[in-house]
Amino acid sequence: MTGESFDYAIKKDVRNNPIVREVDRERHREMWRSGTVGLFLVVVLVFSVWRHFQLLQHEYGVDELRGRIEAEERAGGHLRLEIEVLSSRARIEALATRLGMVEPGPDDQEVIERVVPSAPPPDTAVARR
Repeated sequence: MTGESFDYAIKKDVRNNPIVREVDRERHREMWRSGTVGLFLVVVLVFSVWRHFQLLQHEYGVDELRGRIEAEERAGGHLRLEIEVLSSRARIEALATRLGMVEPGPDDQEVIERVVPSAPPPDTAVARR
């Protein structure tokens, strides 16, 4: 072996412990400022997206309610038509004659008079309406 190759076989121990880096306070402030601005922008973005989705959900709910209102109005129209058909005088007279009913004459009417209750005795406790 020659003398040159022998130098590479020895491990050189270099200690870097005495090197101390200084804390750059301006860089730390800038990093915190950038992080705070970035966090603020993310919060604003998330808030605006959340409000947008809430608005979409409310719009879908309103559309669904409008559809239900239209369906209920159609059903109400059908029910009103059915009431008019079922309560027509000609239909009721036809059903009554088929059941054997006749229209009452002037002699068939009776007047019922209302009975007025008498006053309770003065020495009793009675609830009044």
